[in-house]
Amino acid sequence: MEPILEIRNLNSFYRQGGGAFSKGKTTQVLKNVNVTIGQGEVLGLVGESGSGKSTLAKSILGMTEYQGEIIHHSRRPQMVFQDPYSSLNPAFSIRRIVEEPLRIFGKYPADEVRRRTEEMLCAVGLGPEFYDRKPGQLSGGQRQRVSIAAAMIVRPKLVILDEAVSALDVTIQDQILDLLMRLRREFDLSYLFISHDLNVIYQCCDRVIVMQKGEIVEENTVDGIFDHPVHPYTKQLLQAAE
Repeated sequence: MEPILEIRNLNSFYRQGGGAFSKGKTTQVLKNVNVTIGQGEVLGLVGESGSGKSTLAKSILGMTEYQGEIIHHSRRPQMVFQDPYSSLNPAFSIRRIVEEPLRIFGKYPADEVRRRTEEMLCAVGLGPEFYDRKPGQLSGGQRQRVSIAAAMIVRPKLVILDEAVSALDVTIQDQILDLLMRLRREFDLSYLFISHDLNVIYQCCDRVIVMQKGEIVEENTVDGIFDHPVHPYTKQLLQAAE
């Protein structure tokens, strides 16, 4: 499997406090993290709050400083967040939200922008009756479909899903997971799927990495992690999910 992303010896720090004459306290968040995501692969990332999952995602997207290497074998990845309402501009129509990345990342004729936007909205299950609505007029599941469409519109090969279904009820959660797996097949996508819900991880991932206190403590296929966990922390997470 060809890699879509390679991370080598990644270290990340944040500085807390301090003023004009003080550097403040520096805390290391990520410690020598090494990750490879294959083309077409769904890699799950699990760990408790504060383990470094979101910092890893931000590092991949270039949103935070780091030391080490992050090698992209495709265009810049896109991200789908946990709370779609906070990531969508409430003043924009659904059409405007989805087409906005095309305006930012490339110069396309107006007719092509319109065509691609409508095709992507159709792909995520939102028909013409939604185009002129605002985010506040949609349900949580519909808003997440808009977020997914906005991420996919620039045709990335890697999408980071940061707790992308955790705010949804179980029925809608299953629908969104089915949508993500269908889009994966249709567009030959790779996903980094960040979740605290191990049932979701088992349902949709090929391989899983377990992160604790900024370090990867275990990595295996999804069946290997669930059937034959090795690290005590992995066993603890699995027991807590039972």
